[in-house]
Amino acid sequence: MEWARDIFQENSVSTRDLIQPIFVIPGANTEEPAPGLTGVNRYTPDLAAKRAKEVWDVGIRSAMVLPCPHPEMKTLDAKEAINTTGFLAEAVAEMKEAAPELGLIGDIALDVYTTHGHDGLMNSKTGVIENDATIARLAEQSIAQAQMGFDALAPSDMMDGRVSAIRAALEHADFQDVMIFPHSAKYASALYGPYRGAVGSDTSLGKRDKRTYQQNPANAKEALREVALDIQEGADAIICKPGIFYLDVIHQITDKFKIPVIAFDVSGEYAMMMSAAEQGLIDHDAVLLEKMVSFKRAGASAVVSYSASHVAELLT
Repeated sequence: MEWARDIFQENSVSTRDLIQPIFVIPGANTEEPAPGLTGVNRYTPDLAAKRAKEVWDVGIRSAMVLPCPHPEMKTLDAKEAINTTGFLAEAVAEMKEAAPELGLIGDIALDVYTTHGHDGLMNSKTGVIENDATIARLAEQSIAQAQMGFDALAPSDMMDGRVSAIRAALEHADFQDVMIFPHSAKYASALYGPYRGAVGSDTSLGKRDKRTYQQNPANAKEALREVALDIQEGADAIICKPGIFYLDVIHQITDKFKIPVIAFDVSGEYAMMMSAAEQGLIDHDAVLLEKMVSFKRAGASAVVSYSASHVAELLT
């Protein structure tokens, strides 16, 4: 009997559990497909504002803004990351005007702004990613994004000690209310390809990888140690990335720390499902809803997904 099935259901998904990524590009009056992500577009600031309003209108209450700078904006020192008058700042201002109550989450990392595609600053002689120099730049980037109007910041760089440095910088600049949602359990996954294509960091990175600072996919205890450190340093919530491949990690984090955990349904996970649906191998919407409830069953408080707005439409 359906009524009994409904009242005894242990987990459910609502529109308020969803976070919609929005890709932003420089320019005006342009909406273009994001390479490798069927159905996902990139928007200039004026149209990102329209997209933000659409997201709000389907019941979603937060969006993660993902900048896609032009290649000529990329430098070794990631200077564009701290530009408070550039296209990202313009997008935030327009999105806030169009959807004032929509929470905006900023991505704190340098990969889209560096010529080499790494999340940190590289020593030009040794090729080593310099942790301390990167943290200093990330703190500057955090202040810049707080000044732009972001409500929360999501450091995705995986440098050691960056949460405490960002928290201290925000406090010093009188941005105490800006929250920090670090990617504490971010794995050196093979599932990020479509995202890197969408933001243009795939060309910069080439055949290099990020295993020196992202976590080993074979490890779970390592993630728990990283989460513990980030909580001590002032994290308000934790992001686990990728999502569906790491449900066990999400469960362990929520069970051990009782802190809100955000699952990130990454680009490769999205692309695989879209491909299977396009070939008629799965019922896309049924699988999508099943995937979302699996995140909640594992313990996630929220889910970042390129499918978020479509999930919201299915729920309403």
